Amino acid sequence: MPPTASTAHRTAQRRRRPSSARRDDEAPIIPILARKVREVEAKAQRGKLGPTNRVKFQVIAFLVREERARVKADTTIADAARAELLKRLDGVATILAKTAARDTSLIQLLEVDQAASPVARRMRRDWLLESGAELAPDELIITDVAPVQTPVVPAALAERQVVPPQVEARRESNPFLAPDLSLRAPIQTPRRRLDGWELMGPLYKAFETGAGGGAATMELPPVPEFDRLSPKGLEIMPHQSRFLESVRAGHRTFLLADEPGLGKTAESVLAASVAGAYPLLAVVPNVVKMNWAREVERWTPQRRATVITGDGEDIDAFADVFIVNYEILDRHLAWLGALGLKGMVVDEAHFIKNLSSQRSQNVLALAARIREQVRDPLLLALTGTPLINDVEDFDAIWRFLGWTNGEKPGPLLMERLDESGLTPADKAFYPEARDAVISMGIVRRKKKDVAADLPDKLIADLPVELDDEFGRSIRQAERELGERLAARYRRIVEARGDRGLAPGEVDADIVRLVAQNELEESKAAGTGAENVFTMVRKIGQAKALLAADYAVQLQRSVDKVVFFAKHIDVMDQAEAHFAAAGLRTVSIRGDQTSPARQLAIDSFNNDPGVGIAVCSLTAAGVGLNMQAASNVVLAELSWTAAEQTQAIDRVHRIGQDEPVTAWRIIAAHTIDTKIAELIDSKQGLAARALDGEAVDPQSSDSVQLSALMHVLRQALGAD
Repeated sequence: MPPTASTAHRTAQRRRRPSSARRDDEAPIIPILARKVREVEAKAQRGKLGPTNRVKFQVIAFLVREERARVKADTTIADAARAELLKRLDGVATILAKTAARDTSLIQLLEVDQAASPVARRMRRDWLLESGAELAPDELIITDVAPVQTPVVPAALAERQVVPPQVEARRESNPFLAPDLSLRAPIQTPRRRLDGWELMGPLYKAFETGAGGGAATMELPPVPEFDRLSPKGLEIMPHQSRFLESVRAGHRTFLLADEPGLGKTAESVLAASVAGAYPLLAVVPNVVKMNWAREVERWTPQRRATVITGDGEDIDAFADVFIVNYEILDRHLAWLGALGLKGMVVDEAHFIKNLSSQRSQNVLALAARIREQVRDPLLLALTGTPLINDVEDFDAIWRFLGWTNGEKPGPLLMERLDESGLTPADKAFYPEARDAVISMGIVRRKKKDVAADLPDKLIADLPVELDDEFGRSIRQAERELGERLAARYRRIVEARGDRGLAPGEVDADIVRLVAQNELEESKAAGTGAENVFTMVRKIGQAKALLAADYAVQLQRSVDKVVFFAKHIDVMDQAEAHFAAAGLRTVSIRGDQTSPARQLAIDSFNNDPGVGIAVCSLTAAGVGLNMQAASNVVLAELSWTAAEQTQAIDRVHRIGQDEPVTAWRIIAAHTIDTKIAELIDSKQGLAARALDGEAVDPQSSDSVQLSALMHVLRQALGAD
């Protein structure tokens, strides 16, 4: 975006201003750039920038370059004023450089010849208009580049594609895919008032601020008088019935974000039946494939489900529901894309939040192919935790559902935004925008709202003292880590000179920089060096027998207990302790086959002699029903609040008739205590964005980064 005719217009405007004008009148774009660059900097400090803020970074760089050239060339500006304006522009440029140093992938956006997307050009135009600039007609109207059709199977995966023998048989029996005649008439999209606005940033902001308040749930029909869907002997709950009535009324895309345990799988299975969305594809975590097949058989016994494993040699290609896990989807893209799917469910949809991952790209490519073949396919994204770190975690899910393409809203969402009569320049736009997205199909119900008979959930912390030699070595390692970080901090402070800090005050930016560098080095080093990850793992090992002993005592008083750990060696220690105590256990781990895992779950739920289920936090944290227990022991802490919640909700589910208690084993006087505190503080984002609660904004830094910053501040005597 080189300087254009708009520069001359702005210069002419300033010539007409009186000499008493404020300094911002000489360059009204600078305050806007200063505000925007601080927004980008704040986002970058919390991790990698998302697509919207990367575009914002690029536009700021362009405008700084353009404005610097204009200020230098404008002979009407006094020398003193020119020096002041250039100084302020240098300040913006310095923040850009610091941000690029934190995320080096931004450096390429600073190149002069870097191509600008229509989104970037619209953002630049909007900021210039906000500054009062007059733009040339060719800058006011910005058209989109025609989209490039992306194939379902990328070239890199072409050689991995398989075609199960049964699929060939299905093709031979019906070699022609029945056309959807409704697709023949192209949809004419009229120009809309908001076509020229950059809208993705405002949409994210509308959710980040919880604009308008209220739970993020679309308006649903009332509960029907009769349950017309449940097979004999089963009954759906009122909240499930209302969702299914919405499907019956013709709604076809949903982000079903009900809290874990409220029956999202059953709702999805029945929704496919109501919509006639067969063949249906369910993309799910490996751990729940068997459960999905059971739920299809349970709720729609007239339909057949097949589970895809390996290369799919044993699948039933004539089934109605195809169930595949994320890890092997890449092998089956070609034949699934040609099968004529009429619906797709993505379970634990937060798994696709990383748009650069192959997993996410596979899911999005299949969804795009389905929309090409069917006018209104059934698309369901299921997740009780759609937001993990940032509101832009919505991005991939919205793309999957066809609500946006990442750069702008889709036609239907654009129509609803346009109906508000507002623009992002209006404060009232944000609650309207949030409501518009919600009306596209966000359904979020909490247990306390829809299941009054579901018991409460309590998280109880049990501090334990690591008073042996192992415990002392852990505390010493934590002190050494703090001293190492503090030494780095002091070297940077000395190199940068006096920063105007009061005695005892620490520089928050340098604290964050040191912690971020340590975190990146720790991730690169893995378990080969002493770092925060190895330290936390040692804490888990040190707590293993204490947590197992508590679980034994608990089982003797409350019967069944679910024991969660993160590492295999901790699980092994616990199982050996339980065996020595004479307790029968089952184990749920990531290396089990689906039948073996389901057998273990069934034994735990149905066999009175099985007292404890020893579970991996990562392998058993999603999709499993273990409500035979009402007590959970968390022997090791997770790095995310979402993972902890998922684990507890294996027992806090529909069908549970007792209050649920999660006993969290915390190593006192170690970093473990801070990690537990940080996990609890991360609940605010979902509460504000999805549930409309008036929760104070919390930092969206990762728990790892926040924990390292705490260790450093503690070593500096500031925490």
